[in-house]
Amino acid sequence: MLRLAVLNKPLVTATATRTGALRLTSRLRLRGGLLSKSVVANCSFSDYGNTSFVASSRSYSTKSTVVQLLNNIGSKREVEQYLKLFTSVSSQQFAVIKVGGAIITQQLDELASCLAFLYHVGLYPIVLHGTGPQINELLENEGVEPEYIDGIRITNPKTMQVVRKCFSEQNLRLVTALERIGVHSRPITAGVFQAEYLNKEKYDLVGKITGVNKSPIEAAITAGYLPILTSLAETPSGQLLNVNADVAAGELAREFEPLKIVYLNEKGGIINGSTGEKISIINLDEEYEDLMKESWVKYGTKLKIKEIHDLLQHLPRSSSVAIINVDDLQKELFTDSGAGTLIRRGYKLISRNSLKEFGNPDLLRSALLRDPEIKAGKSSVASYLKFLESVDFKSYGDEPLEVLAIVLNKDGKVPKLDKFLSSKTGWLNNVTDNIFNSIKKDFKSLCWIVDENDGNLAWYFSKSDGSFSKNGQILFWYGLKTSEVAELIKEFDNSAIGSSLSSGNESGVFSSSQQKRGFHSMKKRRRYATTTNPNPPLKEGKNHSKKKVALIGARGYTGQNLIKLIDTHPYLEISHVSSRELEGQKLKGYNKNNIVYSNLQPEDIKRLEENNEVDIWVMALPNGVCKPFVDVIDSVGNTNSTIIDLSADYRFDTSKNWVYGLPELNNRATIANAKKISNPGCYATAAQVAIAPLIDFIENGKPSIFGVSGYSGAGTKPSPKNDTELLANNLIPYSLTDHVHEREISSQLGQQVDFTPHVAQWFQGISHTINIPIKKGSLTSREIRNIYQDRYQGEQLITISGEAPLVKDISGKHGIVIGGFAVNSNEDRVVIVATIDNLLKGAATQCLQNINLSQGFGEYEGIPDDTVIRG
Repeated sequence: MLRLAVLNKPLVTATATRTGALRLTSRLRLRGGLLSKSVVANCSFSDYGNTSFVASSRSYSTKSTVVQLLNNIGSKREVEQYLKLFTSVSSQQFAVIKVGGAIITQQLDELASCLAFLYHVGLYPIVLHGTGPQINELLENEGVEPEYIDGIRITNPKTMQVVRKCFSEQNLRLVTALERIGVHSRPITAGVFQAEYLNKEKYDLVGKITGVNKSPIEAAITAGYLPILTSLAETPSGQLLNVNADVAAGELAREFEPLKIVYLNEKGGIINGSTGEKISIINLDEEYEDLMKESWVKYGTKLKIKEIHDLLQHLPRSSSVAIINVDDLQKELFTDSGAGTLIRRGYKLISRNSLKEFGNPDLLRSALLRDPEIKAGKSSVASYLKFLESVDFKSYGDEPLEVLAIVLNKDGKVPKLDKFLSSKTGWLNNVTDNIFNSIKKDFKSLCWIVDENDGNLAWYFSKSDGSFSKNGQILFWYGLKTSEVAELIKEFDNSAIGSSLSSGNESGVFSSSQQKRGFHSMKKRRRYATTTNPNPPLKEGKNHSKKKVALIGARGYTGQNLIKLIDTHPYLEISHVSSRELEGQKLKGYNKNNIVYSNLQPEDIKRLEENNEVDIWVMALPNGVCKPFVDVIDSVGNTNSTIIDLSADYRFDTSKNWVYGLPELNNRATIANAKKISNPGCYATAAQVAIAPLIDFIENGKPSIFGVSGYSGAGTKPSPKNDTELLANNLIPYSLTDHVHEREISSQLGQQVDFTPHVAQWFQGISHTINIPIKKGSLTSREIRNIYQDRYQGEQLITISGEAPLVKDISGKHGIVIGGFAVNSNEDRVVIVATIDNLLKGAATQCLQNINLSQGFGEYEGIPDDTVIRG
């Protein structure tokens, strides 16, 4: 498959030995010391995945570039296989990378670092750069207004002087930056593109490329240099002509037919001018004409899309172009998912309801031959075709049937996806997504069964609302009511639904028998599992009546933050605040009414409850103090008030009178109907949210949590844990075993954990570093991240990040950030980092969520909407 990635950042090319195998020659630091080692591409990437490249006599260590790659890839398997792909062609056919001029100005170091990585693993991209922003700046400095017609710069002789100067300067900047970090590169500013005038009267010195001289490029790569080109062209008589860099990159692609074409720009893709969102995929066959009519498609954007369209018409249909940001270069080159905007020709999708509608029976037979059962001789194409003649089905596929899906539609039954067969090309070009989206438009509900060792199991999880596992098979579904799910699971449990969906050996991109990405069976305690959020936020509440809140013990940090939130809440108001130390003082930070602290005793609370003067009681008291106040409220009898306890007193309640109020993990409807809600602990909230999605994959051990909190978690009462002088440049461990949050996390998850808390010198915010043991080889880092993204889809207060989050970024925010997702080299442990503000989502914000749910308000009412932290 030829996939072109168009980047506004440089592409990577492969350097091959004369025998065609890629050879990496570098000095590697391997445990014992320095060794000189040649690495051949067909060796495992793990051979050098954990090494540090040592660039002899160079001021720049390439270790940082290797780390940069490893932090962005989905798995070593992907990197290894793409390296094999890149080295399957001659070195000059690896990639063409077009670099936008703004990249050189704004991200030169990042660009050089990316190219250095490619260079040091033996890949030699053909790099061509533009210089548009620099030209405009120089022209403006000279009082010349840049002129364009149809997105093409009018280039008069004066402008050509500026163009030539800018190209020389920017080319030299990039070459110098590369040489400075030990990357041999060769500036090629002329002699590659032959041209004639595009339209001299209209554009002046602008060229139309008529030929490409490959010799300078091939000579540079053969000598071990990265070729760095400009888009200046020459007429046969030697007149320099300006050529759009995108156009020049396209001509290079036509000449070299590289595996990758990448356009790098600062935007990281094509932005929809109407919505402001980045376009993920453009299928030219279906979208090109309509796209070119859009009002925002003009100037350079219009020219870029047109040139890419024209380019792809002359390349294999499997080719594609990627427009990405320089920071996404490794992801585009070495992962299945890619990045930025992917542009491809695509195919129009065809649906059929009978075998007669297949014009080419041989094409259908070829697609069905991908079925593993047919390959293994357990079934035959003829028998399956005969079966289809007797049932009501609908098939979906692209024109060449790179992907074939067959849905069986039985009366009174949930429609079943019976076959989903795709070639490598179908998966790599995302035809599979298009097919599945087409199915979802026709079928509002669907089920399918997949073998647990299927190479694309994570993809199937991402398409489902839920799943159920049994005996090595996983049942998936979407669009079903709870009662329908129960019936479906019952049928599956009785083996009445049918066999596994056949996705084909080719469905796993670069799959092999040694590389299993399948999930293992769910454990008995959670046989019913979902990968999309099984407990989504409730619909916006409808209760808009004012509710009165009484805070018992409002002196502490949590009480202060809750007061601030209630002060801006449209449907809540404080009626009473109780604090022995602050009795008689005015409540600060509350502006709705003039409230004075009182010192409410149990008999006072009983009177208020009897007179229905309070709707919500919030117990913000130390552990062990709450019970007398709860008992006196209970003694009144049937009342409509709600109690929320912020202490740990009722987090382990077994009477079923109390509901544990962690909305993202516990049933929201149950919380909404509760009269007594126990607010989770701060450490416990972040830890549970961080561990819960992997609870069914834990094996051979238990999670270990290293938690560090700011000193506000120690409360306002003076102690060593909030002594700022003791904490200065210090970290204090405490409660080394059997901390109350260890018990809380373990009991709520149904999984024992080890937890060790610490307090640090910052004021608020918690950071958890969590080690989770998993089945060896069962999950990759990218699969784990996908599980978390699916599980917390729609959760406004949970952000999933590719990077390990920092505690300084969560302080003052109302959510949780989860990231890292690092899998160790033995592939049996994942490390996850979670951050939370202990005073907000760890206490006050969560309390407000529970208040909102219990009172029929929208769950996020009164919680600032600027709290989403981007991953």
